[in-house]
Formats: sequence, structure tokens, C-alpha cells
Amino acid sequence: MKPTDFSIHLTNFLTRYLAAQRNLSPNTIKAYRDVFILLLRFARDVRGIATERLLLAHIDVAFIEAFLEHLGTVRHCSLRTQNQRLATLHAFFRYVQSEVPEHLLQCQKILAIPLRRHEQHEVGYLSRDQLVQVLAHPDLTTRAGRRDAVLLSVLYDTGSRVQELIDLNAEDVRLTSPAQVRLFGKGRKARVVPLMEATARLLRDHIRECGLDRPERSHQPLFQNRLGGRLSRSGVRYLLQSHVDAVRPGLPGFTQPVSPHSLRHTKGMNLLQSGVSLEIIRDFLGHVDVKTTQIYAKANLEMKRRALEKVADAPLPTMPSWQQDKTLLDWLHSL
Repeated sequence: MKPTDFSIHLTNFLTRYLAAQRNLSPNTIKAYRDVFILLLRFARDVRGIATERLLLAHIDVAFIEAFLEHLGTVRHCSLRTQNQRLATLHAFFRYVQSEVPEHLLQCQKILAIPLRRHEQHEVGYLSRDQLVQVLAHPDLTTRAGRRDAVLLSVLYDTGSRVQELIDLNAEDVRLTSPAQVRLFGKGRKARVVPLMEATARLLRDHIRECGLDRPERSHQPLFQNRLGGRLSRSGVRYLLQSHVDAVRPGLPGFTQPVSPHSLRHTKGMNLLQSGVSLEIIRDFLGHVDVKTTQIYAKANLEMKRRALEKVADAPLPTMPSWQQDKTLLDWLHSL
């Protein structure tokens, strides 16, 4: 059977365009791929179009809107998740319109499908006391505890994404002054992040204890699991959650969910509250656009607003009326 135009362009999009031209990470490409798996299943199971017969012409605005509706009603995806799926389809048809000009009108109609409006969640970050207790909880008398202490400190201090953290190798750390770590973000874009002195000391001890200071081990993962392999994203989430759960009982009101990204948000908020500009925070966290970094400014303003509301709700002391001050009234009349 002759390959369909959709199969040809989808294969090139996933294997050539995203990897070679966009230089996206393998995990990002897998996320794109998973969206098309759902799309193919929708075409087969709901629309009755066999995968090997699906054409570009089949995927119009009505098809995509029905697919998004299917995600919401059948798969119970949130509006945020639906928007992520739609953004992937937008990226694909933005690629297709330059490869197949005869489908330009169809592509532009699809690109005009707006993202669904949804409630914006607040930035989840930890207070100073919460952060201190979580970072101090690992048991430093055990090797696993010492590894966790270093890992959590680096995760917060660098503001790294969890994938950036687990991708770190021993060679990506420089402990000579000024101590710094080289992170590889989205699109394999490298950035260098400075380390606080306390974090640098923990890292130095960790590297020495794990034998990662030997030149032949420079390509080894900086943080390893019990088998000596690289930690997984779920592994990092698990160990963070275990320490968070352990300190919750001693922190009244500490009920919000915590993920590795919460430590990244906490670093961003702490930098902003310390007077660091949004442009520097953008570069520190590896954001492409400063608009992404503005979420910390909005969260900070919301925090200040709530503080002012608490002050406004408090009873004010009784103040004397200026109208009862005869000396002041005489002075005002003399003006």
C-alpha cells in the first residue's frame, strides 16, 4: 500500500524536524508522539478511519475540535491538557504549511483554533520554614540520605527542571571559585548557573564519596540510583515526596502539593523578592521569554495584596478628629 501524505509528513516531523531542526529533547519528542497516538486512535475508534488510510485532508477544523471534545468528555482531560494537545497540533500544521503549500488554507484555519480559556493556578512555592525543613530532613548518617540532601539542595539552588537535574554528569560541575553547574534545558540549550557556597561544599563531598572526581568517571551521572544508573523523573519525585511527607506534621498549614517544580518556583520567587530583575531570573531559569518569568511577579503582587487586605481588616486605633483641634483650624483659616 502506498504511504499516505499524513504518514509521510508525521514521520518527518517527529524524526527529522523536531530532533534535527528544532533540537528538542527526546522527552519532548515523546510527548509530541503521544499526542498523535491519541489522534490516530480517535480517528480509528471514533471516526472509523483506519490508521493506514488517514490523510491530511481528513484532519480539518471540525476533526480537531471533535478530537478535543473527545479528550475532555471521554478521557476527562483538563482544559490545560487539551491546550497542550492543541499546541502540539498547531506545531505540526505550522510545519506542514511550509512543506505542502497546497494545504496552506487548511493549515491556517487549524492554526486559528484558539486555546481554551481556563483558570490560572497560583504559582506553588514553599515558604522559608517549609523549604528549610525539607532540605534539612535527609539523614546525613546514611549514604542515601547524604545523596538526597545534595540532590534537593542542587534542585533548589539551581532552579533546575527535574530533567535537567537527572541529566547532570560529573563533568557538568565546576567547584573552583566561582562554583557553577552547567545545565541543558529545553532544546538542549546550555546555561551556566552559580552555586551557593553551602551547596558547593555538599557537592564536593558527594563527588568525592561517589568516586566521581576521577577523570574516567566524568561522564557518569551526578546522581545515581541504587544500581548505579541515572535517576528517573519519578524517582526524584518519590524521594522529594518522602521528605515532604515527613515534615508536614510539624508544619501547620503545610497542605499544598509539592513537586520538584515547586522548588524551581521557590527559587524564582526568592530571587524576585531579593530584588533580582525579571530578565536575570529569566536567564537563570532558562526561560525563552520574560513573559513566562512574569508569573513570579504576579504571584508576588498577589501575596502583597493579601497582606494589605489583612492589615485593612485589622481595627485601626481611634484617631483624634482634626476638626476638634482649634489651633489647627485657626491656622487653616489663615491660609
